[in-house]
Amino acid sequence: MIRKLPLLALGFAFAVVVALVLVIDMHHTREASLPLADTGIIRAQASEKHLDPALIAAVIDAESHFEPRPSSAGAQGLMQLLPSTAEYLAHLSGGYAFQAGDLAAPSVNIAYGSYYLRYLLDHYGGDEMLALAAYNGGVGNVDDWVARERAQGRSLTIEAIPYPETREYVRKVLEAQQQYRQRYASALGI
Repeated sequence: MIRKLPLLALGFAFAVVVALVLVIDMHHTREASLPLADTGIIRAQASEKHLDPALIAAVIDAESHFEPRPSSAGAQGLMQLLPSTAEYLAHLSGGYAFQAGDLAAPSVNIAYGSYYLRYLLDHYGGDEMLALAAYNGGVGNVDDWVARERAQGRSLTIEAIPYPETREYVRKVLEAQQQYRQRYASALGI
């Protein structure tokens, strides 16, 4: 029995090490599935534009997963803005020195993307679902969908969004927003 004790202790130690490796691996997998970077920029833009920092992070996650690459449609940066949209936003905000290459800088991209989110929230009376649908599917489309639903005496719901991609985008961002609020409250200053 005494001879088996060191083997039991060794087996127990091995089990503890394996459990720790699994826990660390699960933590890294969760971090990779819900990444976060540029928290200072996100917090500053959220404060300046009166936005939920978790919403900004969730949009970045849905748009680029915090890995900015130009899209096939030409959208750029972390928040995947089209240069034409950014030029329009620059004009609205009084900025006239905008250049499309500026969208590669996280500080510029997040500032413009946050400005656009604020603009959309204001346009839709604070309705995050409608603002997110417009961020993905376009303001003109969302205005049309809202008008059609109103003509039927209803409000537009996620389920009634006619574009499957936009419907899934809204669901994804709203779910990620909650996850960012729970997992990164301290980092986002919530």
